[in-house]
Amino acid sequence: MVDFGLDQALHSDIDVYQFKFFAKLCESKVGENDSVIIMTHEPNWLLDWYWNDVSGKNVSHLIREYLKGRCKLRLAGDLHHYTRHSVVPSDKPVHVQHLLVNGCGGAFLHPTHVFKNFNKFCGASYESKAAYPSYDDSSRIALGNILKFRKKNWQFDFIGGIIYFVLVFSMLPQCNLFQILHQDSWSGRLSSFFSTMWDALVYMLESSRVSLIGTLVLIMASIFFVPTKLSRKKRITVGVLHVLAHLTAAVILMLLLELSIEICIRNRLLATSGYHTLYEWYRSMEREHFPDPTGLRARIEQWTFGLYPACIKYLMSAFDVPEVMAVTRSRICKKGMESLSRGGATIYYGSVFLYFWVLSTPVVSLIFGSYLYICINWFHIHFDEAFSSLRIANYKSFTRFHITKKGDLEIFTLAVDKVPKDWKLDRDWDEELKRPLQLSHHRKFPSKWRAASASDPVKTVRIVDHFTIERTTKNAISENGS
Repeated sequence: MVDFGLDQALHSDIDVYQFKFFAKLCESKVGENDSVIIMTHEPNWLLDWYWNDVSGKNVSHLIREYLKGRCKLRLAGDLHHYTRHSVVPSDKPVHVQHLLVNGCGGAFLHPTHVFKNFNKFCGASYESKAAYPSYDDSSRIALGNILKFRKKNWQFDFIGGIIYFVLVFSMLPQCNLFQILHQDSWSGRLSSFFSTMWDALVYMLESSRVSLIGTLVLIMASIFFVPTKLSRKKRITVGVLHVLAHLTAAVILMLLLELSIEICIRNRLLATSGYHTLYEWYRSMEREHFPDPTGLRARIEQWTFGLYPACIKYLMSAFDVPEVMAVTRSRICKKGMESLSRGGATIYYGSVFLYFWVLSTPVVSLIFGSYLYICINWFHIHFDEAFSSLRIANYKSFTRFHITKKGDLEIFTLAVDKVPKDWKLDRDWDEELKRPLQLSHHRKFPSKWRAASASDPVKTVRIVDHFTIERTTKNAISENGS
């Protein structure tokens, strides 16, 4: 058995110097009865099929013209899962018998179901013999993008909330929501709500600047985000639909926030005493429960040049964000945006942003996670993004080789479905008597560590794939036509 370890660098192929070296090695050192294993870091047979590309031409030429059927196994990693495809017996010449990918030692898991339909390589047909996780399990795992995306990627909230606010920036405030509240039936209210939503979208397209530019930039970014595996027409369609989902959600959330403020104003819960309602309440409670017959507060105000009540007054207005937002909104609806100074406009948009950001972040994560789920399960794209977002540390495996007395090569792949997150020192290992130079696998307790929380991997490890490459004989070579 001969192993070739090829360095494909960043070009997914070996350079001319490696090719000459291994070609000469095939001619001078590799016998006609020898079997060869070729190891590369990247499984170009899967990735070329997936991206509809052709790479590794030097490697393919080496296998076809120099090994001539002696390559029994191609082994690679890079994709963080386990798959094995074996050649379908036929009359055609076979250049590689088995194609094996095992990258399950990676930081996160990759899906297997997006490569389910792979069946051709080097002119030969192949069939899937093993996949870990299984195709069905891989598809179910993708559902986590809908349910767990925000939990796993809470940092996405920062940019997601800002994007949503930019999308509705030019539509604020909505001053004609009173008609929604005066509809007699729920169907009428819903009809009026969606009519107002449509008017807001039309206003954005016809008159806004910030929201329109933000939407156009987001559309371009979404289109470029779609992998080139799809045609240009499909990329544009998927990108535009993705942005429309976000834009629709952002406008609905904006209208719900504005409607909530309008209801509070109509019921005199907000915008009743100007910007300093909370301070006025404080002063009334102070006069009622803490009288000042000696005029001490007035003297403190005089001694501090008015800073004593002013600091409290503006500090309370900073904490009374809903009141500031409602009062400013009422002023804009009555006198127009021109009635506000630059500082007043900044305070208004800042106060709206705080509440809108909290309201929008769960929705933006839900929609983006749903987008990844649909793309990975329906279109089989975004396999890297859709699974790296889940940060799955489980489903680890490794492959072991065993040469039998007959000269056959047995290949075992062992896997652990769930990896412990916490470890502790194994006292049995520490107390075991160790002989000098004794190998760890010869000990009764080979590992210094054991699982502290989940099941011990030593007890849960299982074989997910086992196959044998038989020793090559002269009869087998003649049958393959080599």
